[in-house]
Amino acid sequence: MELNRKTAWDLLTEHTKNDSLLKHALAVEMLMRAYAKNFEEDAEIWGVVGLLHDFDYEMYPTMPDHPNKGSEILRQRGFSEDIIYAIASHVSELNLPRHNRLCKAIYACDELAGFLIACALVRPAKSIVGMEPKSVRKKLKDKAFARAVNRDDIFRGAEELGIELDEHIAFCIKAMEENASVLGLDGTQQP
Repeated sequence: MELNRKTAWDLLTEHTKNDSLLKHALAVEMLMRAYAKNFEEDAEIWGVVGLLHDFDYEMYPTMPDHPNKGSEILRQRGFSEDIIYAIASHVSELNLPRHNRLCKAIYACDELAGFLIACALVRPAKSIVGMEPKSVRKKLKDKAFARAVNRDDIFRGAEELGIELDEHIAFCIKAMEENASVLGLDGTQQP
C-alpha cells in the first residue's frame, strides 16, 4: 500500500460521510502538516495521521471501539504500526505513551482544531481569519461553550508538545487561516 494523501482521503471518505467530521479531519491534517514543516518532519506522514485520526469515529463513536476498530481496518489496509500507534495515541483513555513528536502533535492538535472551528463559527463572519489567541483563551474558560471539547486535552497537548498554549493556539490559527476556504471559515460562506 502506498502511503499518500489520496489513499488516506479515500479511506476517510469511505468511512466518514458527516461534513463536520470531514472538516475536522481536514483541519487536523492542516495543523499536522504545518507542525511537520515546523519540526522538519515528513509532512505526508504527519498529514495522513491528521486526516485519518478519527476516520472510524462515525462508525464507532464509543471507546474503546474508537480507535481500536479503526486500528484493525488500518492493519488490514497495510498501514504501518507507527502510523496506527500515532493515531491511537490521540485518545487519552487508552493511556498510550506519546513517545515521539508525531504522537504528541496529533494529541495536541485534535481537540484544539475542533475548538478553533467552534470559535470561528460563532464569530459574525464565521471566519477564523484574524482570530486572536486571547479570544480563544476566553472561550476556553466558558465551560458551556463547545462543552464536548476536552479542555484538559488542549492544555496537556500543548504542554506535551513543549509549546506555550498561546503560541500553540496562534500557530494553529495561522495554519487554518492559510486554508480557511477549504474549511468554510474564510468569511465568504453564506448562512
